Amino acid sequence: MFGLAALAIASVVAPGGFSAEITNPYLPLRPGSTWRFRGSDEGEPTTETVTVTDQTKVIQGAPCVVLRDRVFVKGKLHEDTTDWYSQAGDGTVWYFGEQTRTVDSKGRTISREGSWQAGVDGARPGIFMPAKPRVGAIHRQEIYKGHAEDRFRIDSLHGSVDVPYRRFRGNLVVTHEWTPLEPDVRDRKYYARGIGVVREESIRGGNETNSLVSFSRGR
Repeated sequence: MFGLAALAIASVVAPGGFSAEITNPYLPLRPGSTWRFRGSDEGEPTTETVTVTDQTKVIQGAPCVVLRDRVFVKGKLHEDTTDWYSQAGDGTVWYFGEQTRTVDSKGRTISREGSWQAGVDGARPGIFMPAKPRVGAIHRQEIYKGHAEDRFRIDSLHGSVDVPYRRFRGNLVVTHEWTPLEPDVRDRKYYARGIGVVREESIRGGNETNSLVSFSRGR
C-alpha cells in the first residue's frame, strides 16, 4: 500500500560510524533530557515520562544511548520500557530495540510482548528519524517479524499543533504510523525541531492521545 521499494531501502543500515550522541534536530537525545506527557487511552487518563539516561549499550557494534519510558494509567505504573537508539554518521537516528514490560495494579510483570533487540532472533535495526526528512518517504522503525513491525510515512514538514507545553506553528515533522500486526490501527506523531515528539494521536482504530506538558533539556 505504501511502497515496498521504499520499505526495502529503509531496512539497509546507513554507512558511516554509529554514535550514542544523538544530535538529529527532530530527535535530540541529550543525556538528562526529560519529556512529560499527558493524555488518555480508551477514556482512561494517562501520563508518560521519557528520560535520556547516562547509560549506553553496544548492540551489533553500535553504541546506543539508553532511554527510560514509563507510562502511568490513572496514576499507576502500566508500562516500563528501556529503548536503545544510535545515530549514524549521516545524522540518521536508528532504533536498535526495546525491553518492555506491562505490569498489573500491584506492579507485577504480566507481559514482555513487543521486546526486541537487533541481532537477536533475526531482528534488525530500523530508522526512527532520517537525517533529512522528506515528504512521502517511508521507513521501518522496528524489524522483528511477528512481534515488532512499526512503520511510518512522513506526511509534512510544516505541521502545526497546540499542546500544553506551547503552541507550534510550522517546522514540525508530521508522521503517519502503522504496523502490519494491527492493520486497522493508524496513528499520527508530531516532531518539533530541537525537542522531539510533542504529540501522538490515534487517527483510526483507537482512541489514544498524548501531548507534551513539559520538557527539560539535558547536558
